[in-house]
Amino acid sequence: MALGFFSRLKEGLSRSTQKLGGNIAAVFTRRRLDDAALEELEELLIAADLGPAVAGRVIDEFRRTRFGNEVTDEEVRVALSAEVARVLEPVAIPFVPDPALKPHVVLVVGVNGTGKTTTIGKMALQYGRAGVRTILVAGDTFRAAAVEQLQIWGERVGAPVIAGAPNADAAGLAYQAFERARAEGADLLLIDTAGRLHNKGALMEELAKIIRVLRKFDETAPHSVLLVLDATTGQNAIEQVRVFKEMVNISGLIVTKLDGSARGGIVVALAEAFGLPVHAVGVGEKAEDLRPFRAADFARGLVGDSVRLTASQPSADPET
Repeated sequence: MALGFFSRLKEGLSRSTQKLGGNIAAVFTRRRLDDAALEELEELLIAADLGPAVAGRVIDEFRRTRFGNEVTDEEVRVALSAEVARVLEPVAIPFVPDPALKPHVVLVVGVNGTGKTTTIGKMALQYGRAGVRTILVAGDTFRAAAVEQLQIWGERVGAPVIAGAPNADAAGLAYQAFERARAEGADLLLIDTAGRLHNKGALMEELAKIIRVLRKFDETAPHSVLLVLDATTGQNAIEQVRVFKEMVNISGLIVTKLDGSARGGIVVALAEAFGLPVHAVGVGEKAEDLRPFRAADFARGLVGDSVRLTASQPSADPET
């Protein structure tokens, strides 16, 4: 039987939960909440990549409501879960292709190694199952492996893949793909891109050229620009968002590899720093492991399963 949303998310976040929840348990096994305890708690929250702003608010709330009292690790986790959910709720926005666009054009950007190409394949499979006609563009023409990988996904999904020779002009491929998508009435056009951040100037020009070509068909294209981030990079993901925001108008984030990282807190720091929609998170290698992002479930999975959701934060998982 397939795991429900929360169960799979919890499994994927297990490293982050063990790190954060385990440290909280070690510090707060019936301990008086004094300045030393609060300082220790703030340090471990920052070390878990939640960021200083979120950590500071949690500490301020504890100082205001519980200072001088004995607290348990469960109380700390409940309070932390509530604060994490509060930060994440405004950015937990699913990606929904606009059926009126025909096609909804999506530029997928990110540094090499973040899982861009795999994420595109998973999106194509999921939307294909929902009846969304999709065309893929192998725009990372400098990496033969990326082109081959996207072609494999295309065969699996039954979606056409527009690809060219090694080092082909990515903008030219985008033009061909948009033309074909319009002619065939496709619903969704997913464009993979290069991620050579070490050559920022060349990458910026390439992305700008792709956008100029797309706007020959539709001056509002691309309709979405999704930045794929690797959770294992921790705080470096913050800098990647800043750099890509200088190049293109990022409309949303997808955070991958949460199953291989103890740094799930970075999602909280990203939400706090940028307020960009987080459309989905990757918690495994299977197509179904790319999950729509849900704030309360993520908060619960991050701090530990023992935390119970409030009535205003229902679980999306019928198992729970």
